[in-house]
Amino acid sequence: MAETERLNAYRNMWLMVLYDLPTETKAQRKAFATFRKNLQGLGFSMFQFSAYLRHVASRESADVYKKRIKAIVPEEGAVCVLEITDKQFEKMELYLGKKRKPPPNQPRQLELF
Repeated sequence: MAETERLNAYRNMWLMVLYDLPTETKAQRKAFATFRKNLQGLGFSMFQFSAYLRHVASRESADVYKKRIKAIVPEEGAVCVLEITDKQFEKMELYLGKKRKPPPNQPRQLELF
């Protein structure tokens, strides 16, 4: 496979997992927490509440992760996996509200050199 084909923006994919899981009972909250931890264990990062993202190198790799996600879906609730090409992902626009929380105080970094 040629280097240009491997790095093609139409071949590289993003997987977005969107889920709506019940959290009314203790067992449901445990299933929710387990699902979220398993997603993080698969390399997904939180994009928004109940929306996690992961970059994958190809559609074949995306299929592997979709099978893994399907295996960890709790008995109750809904889980959706959206496959997006890198080219489509770059067109995403993110709007943030005007009232944003200030970032936490960062410790001062010590320079040694």
